[in-house]
Amino acid sequence: MASKQKQKTQTVFKAKGISKIYKMGEIQVPALASVDLELMSGEFVVLLGPSGSGKSTLLNILGGLDTPSSGEVQFQNQNLFSGEEEHLTLFRRNHVGFVFQFYNLIPSLTAIENVSLVVELSSNSMKAEMALDLVGMLDRKEHFPAQLSGGEQQRVAIARAIAKRPDVLLCDEPTGALDFKTGRIVLDAISKVNRELGTTTVVITHNATIAQMADRVVEMRDGTILSNRKNVRKKTAGELNW
Repeated sequence: MASKQKQKTQTVFKAKGISKIYKMGEIQVPALASVDLELMSGEFVVLLGPSGSGKSTLLNILGGLDTPSSGEVQFQNQNLFSGEEEHLTLFRRNHVGFVFQFYNLIPSLTAIENVSLVVELSSNSMKAEMALDLVGMLDRKEHFPAQLSGGEQQRVAIARAIAKRPDVLLCDEPTGALDFKTGRIVLDAISKVNRELGTTTVVITHNATIAQMADRVVEMRDGTILSNRKNVRKKTAGELNW
């Protein structure tokens, strides 16, 4: 426990002056405008904002899926975008787990086979059974995606993302396609991963209620950060109601 508390003082990401402009023909569409943000090891952060606020763009840049138009992102004190594409590929493979709104499981593979694909790519992975057990899906390991509910598929997707023991777990609207009851189960699984593995966790959502379970809430609007605040008291997923 002491080592986990110590980790929380370490900076994982440091973004300075991040801007992103998408070009659509002759039109330039700004998505981010000079954003500064730090993420600390082991913390649970919610990026909160409406559609079009820039939160998904920021998440994709932190995860190495997109590049900033200007500014700098450091990951563990190293410039994330100073190398070749191969450098970003290794960064995504070794350090980042992604969870998206839609589960992207391979239909022809069972739950454990979907998770095992990631295990085989990583040198620091946990057993697929352990990852499924962490999210409460071990008893469904031989089921195919079509035999699972939406919430169960999302928990398998989380297991797949954490199986390689990533430093960072990035979740893009992970409950967006789920009903309230199922969404709470998925959020509880994400919180458990953050708590038990010490994985720096970022969840983006437009739902202000979900922000109550974070260590810190970063509110975005029109490509900028409106506020960056700590929660005095974190709520559990079971306490949320929307």
